[in-house]
Amino acid sequence: MKPIAFTLGPLTVRWYGVAYAVALLVGLGVLNQEAKRKGLGLDLNDLIDFILLSFPLGLIGARIYYALFHLDYFLRAPGAFFGLGGGNGFGLSGLAIHGGLVGGLAGLLIFVKWKSVELGEFADALSPALILGQAIGRVGNFLNGDAFGYPTELPWGVVFPEKTAAGGRFPNQSLHPTMIYEMILDLLIFAFLWKLGKGKYRPGFIGVTYLITYSIGRSIVSFFRAGSLWIGPIRAAHLVSILIVAWSGYYLIDRKLYLPRS
Repeated sequence: MKPIAFTLGPLTVRWYGVAYAVALLVGLGVLNQEAKRKGLGLDLNDLIDFILLSFPLGLIGARIYYALFHLDYFLRAPGAFFGLGGGNGFGLSGLAIHGGLVGGLAGLLIFVKWKSVELGEFADALSPALILGQAIGRVGNFLNGDAFGYPTELPWGVVFPEKTAAGGRFPNQSLHPTMIYEMILDLLIFAFLWKLGKGKYRPGFIGVTYLITYSIGRSIVSFFRAGSLWIGPIRAAHLVSILIVAWSGYYLIDRKLYLPRS
């Protein structure tokens, strides 16, 4: 288990970045298949435009969200926001998924307006691809040794190298591999959404179901995860998940998305 995949002269390629690249390619393939199946009228170039728009916005959103919980540090060392000044303990791995979803949502709204696509239809095509990409991304977290859990005596606990964030905080201790927990849950959600996609539900049903199921899954994993972001005595992941589930449930019922497409 090593964070660095390989080096080419001065270039260092980390498994974290490799996982992101694989997640994007696999997600693009799934999205392309779903867009064709739903007859959205989008070709591969359109979907690449979506990736080029939403992925950077997602990274920026994830970074800003993370930085808001470490304002004192980033105000003292603003270059660290961009991963500069190594040895700060954060680097570009200091990202938070909920901020990424906000940034990605901004890209989604711009894209559907730009390409004149119905939001609910595209969200339904995107959701299986997104959750599958998240599952692959958690493999990168595992190899990078971040997004780790608390110490455990369970037989599947993992001892991370001391040079990783997990090993540095809990040296020579067996930890909950929370990134693997979330990967498994994400794969189960993907299978569920994929099956739902074969039904004839109203536009937006699968997208809202993604928000609900992922929020519940993330909340469960957060109980075992060390280094969570906190808002007072409450984990930020729990508070945000509650808000997402509440809004999604209301929207689902109010718009009657669970009914068959008319």
